[in-house]
Amino acid sequence: MARLDTSGLHVLGVRHHGPGSARAVRAALAEIKPDAVLIEGPPEADALIPLVGELEPPVALLVHLADPPGAEKVSGATEEKTTAARRPGGADGGGWAFWPFAVFSPEWEALRYAVANDVPVRFCDLPAAHTLAGRIAEEADEPENAEDSGEGGEEGPTEDPEAVGRDRMRLDPLGVLAEAAGYDDAERWWDDVVEQRGDGEPSPFPAIADAMAAVRAESGPERGRGARREAYMRQVLRATLKEGHERVAVVCGAWHAPALRDVADHPVRVDTDLLKGLPKVKVNATWVPWTHGRLASASGYGAGVSSPGWYHHLYTAPDLPVHRWLTEAARLLREEGQPVSSSHVIEGVRLAESLAVLRGRPLAGLDEVSEALTAVLCEGEPTRAALVHRTMAIGERMGSVPPTTPMVPLQRDVIAARKRLRLKAEPFDRDLDLDLRKESQRERSVLLHRLRLLGVDWGHPRDSESAGKGTFRESWRLRWEPELDVALIESARWGTTLATAATARVTELAADAALPELTALTERCLFADLADALPTVLALLTDRAATDNDVTHLMGALPPLARSARYGDVRGTDAAHLRTVAEEILSRVRVGLPPAVHGLDDQAAAEFVTRIDRTHSAATLLGGEALADWEATLRSLADRETLPGRIAGRLNRMLSDAGHLTAEELRRRLGLAMSQGVEPAEAAAWLEGFLQGSGLILVHDDRLLGLIDAWLLGLPEERFTAVLPLLRRTFGAFDGSERREIGGAASRLGGDRPTIVRARVAVDVDRAAPALATALAILTDGRKRV
Repeated sequence: MARLDTSGLHVLGVRHHGPGSARAVRAALAEIKPDAVLIEGPPEADALIPLVGELEPPVALLVHLADPPGAEKVSGATEEKTTAARRPGGADGGGWAFWPFAVFSPEWEALRYAVANDVPVRFCDLPAAHTLAGRIAEEADEPENAEDSGEGGEEGPTEDPEAVGRDRMRLDPLGVLAEAAGYDDAERWWDDVVEQRGDGEPSPFPAIADAMAAVRAESGPERGRGARREAYMRQVLRATLKEGHERVAVVCGAWHAPALRDVADHPVRVDTDLLKGLPKVKVNATWVPWTHGRLASASGYGAGVSSPGWYHHLYTAPDLPVHRWLTEAARLLREEGQPVSSSHVIEGVRLAESLAVLRGRPLAGLDEVSEALTAVLCEGEPTRAALVHRTMAIGERMGSVPPTTPMVPLQRDVIAARKRLRLKAEPFDRDLDLDLRKESQRERSVLLHRLRLLGVDWGHPRDSESAGKGTFRESWRLRWEPELDVALIESARWGTTLATAATARVTELAADAALPELTALTERCLFADLADALPTVLALLTDRAATDNDVTHLMGALPPLARSARYGDVRGTDAAHLRTVAEEILSRVRVGLPPAVHGLDDQAAAEFVTRIDRTHSAATLLGGEALADWEATLRSLADRETLPGRIAGRLNRMLSDAGHLTAEELRRRLGLAMSQGVEPAEAAAWLEGFLQGSGLILVHDDRLLGLIDAWLLGLPEERFTAVLPLLRRTFGAFDGSERREIGGAASRLGGDRPTIVRARVAVDVDRAAPALATALAILTDGRKRV
């Protein structure tokens, strides 16, 4: 077989997101003028390349499973799909993977060049159909895929020092080269030799390929998934060269550059055998907006950069980057009210450049600029500098894709709704307050609630504790993340519009939901205005309520249903059926409550008090006869001697607050609970239940406070010591102002308290006489000296 002609081959080994690499690729392509361009990336996205001219980076290629998650089978594998593992160099999850591009990504420059100059271009990495299928097999723990756990197919830990060294070379080749150059930081070395290069400098790509070839020669041949990726790249490269292209440019990760540059040295048969029999799944590809925050390595994206804002600045402002950076920092500080002048910027630039010279760097990097910002512009205050530096270093921005981008119908429906309601998807937190009496703002609320039902958490309620309590307002915190596009795509199996998808999703959730989850789902249906789903959910709710004998389930189910019955009209909902079901559940709670609270220990009683509180609030919302019947149940329970102290105290407080106990009757019951025949721990539990939530009742009723005071003073020392932790817990739950007011009321107590003290303390008059005489002399003659 004739040897492959590679005289027109140019392999440009790059860092996936680097401004120097992008600038060098742009210059190299302008010089080479290739008639074909190959780029490391999924071949399934070839059809999307013509959209590059309409995209605004940062954007990402999204490749996802074409079939609904959980239902697809892998061709060549025996297990169903579960979740996907991470791909080195990509950001991905269950059944999907991202390939991000920023304005400073060299691959983006190659795409722009090819599209602008009408040059044939294609992606040449291993197809995502194989990549996702391989992860599915890994998740299924198939033995034959055990070697694919990493990029290089590591075979597990080893004690052989030479093997450890080879693995390190494969996993961190930049670290090896940086050490050889005398650097202790691989990122800094790469920045110095590549990323901070300016226009007009010689091409770095031959030297990069030679350096990586030297490292690869020491690390041994590529294995596992890395070997298969390079085999596929070489196959695509051979096919492109055989098509007659005379000048082919390949843009790939620097590690792969030697394997593609020396394509003629790799037998075709070996590459074919490596790719034979790979599992495969059906996938689709599209463009989605991306963010700088997701590019940052701190976000978990494997090929990320720690400071995308700095790289964006280096690429878009190549002239005087330090001057422009510190000028922008000064502007931000002035917006925060900090006095920063032009002289601060000038001195900051001088310091950054001086530090770069002292450290032997070709240009001041982010470390030097950060130190200058802290020392000069912020006058040594690191906290203030850190805020500005973090904002600028990330430089949060979000890209956009054109309407012609392939999307599932559900995505288009959501985008249309966002546009109609003037809700912009933004990559940072934004607070949104809605007045539900206004039609447009109610529609915004419906949109956000429907998305949450589908697991698309664009918005999170900021007032979840008060949600559904009858106000006409809602408060949300919005933040759009790229993964939400994936969630929308995965939700497309439920329907083509947001309303139909949310309805189908609710129906499925309701089929297997327990009673409390069903009532919560009913409330969410009302918030999301899912009139088509509500009858099904209510029918299931009625059936479950009639057959569920667990009173705790009934008590947990009641509050959201009562809120919906009371406040459904805020959203224009007919609440009559909801009220009927809620009253039926409350009736069953009334029947099941007495036996349920019998014989509970203190911890179980505390949990039950919480359920009773919520049920009482629900009954109050229902009002009318339902509330009257509930309070009658509380009255009958509160008199029971076998009732746990904490529950008894709480029920008596509820009845007192509702006006069903006179002051005298309340004092009588408290007196009985605090009598000498009651165990102190039981009395303290009664008191804790009675005072739970607020102790202001003691401030306004001196006789009630006096009863508690007398009980405490009457306790023997050992019993007081035993009950003190319970009392501390009770009174410690009050805020400071309440404790101060109770203390003031206690200090004003008189009358019976001294009598009680005298009655219980035995005084030896003969031994006390000298001390009393001395005290009397001091009080009657202030001038007498003792």
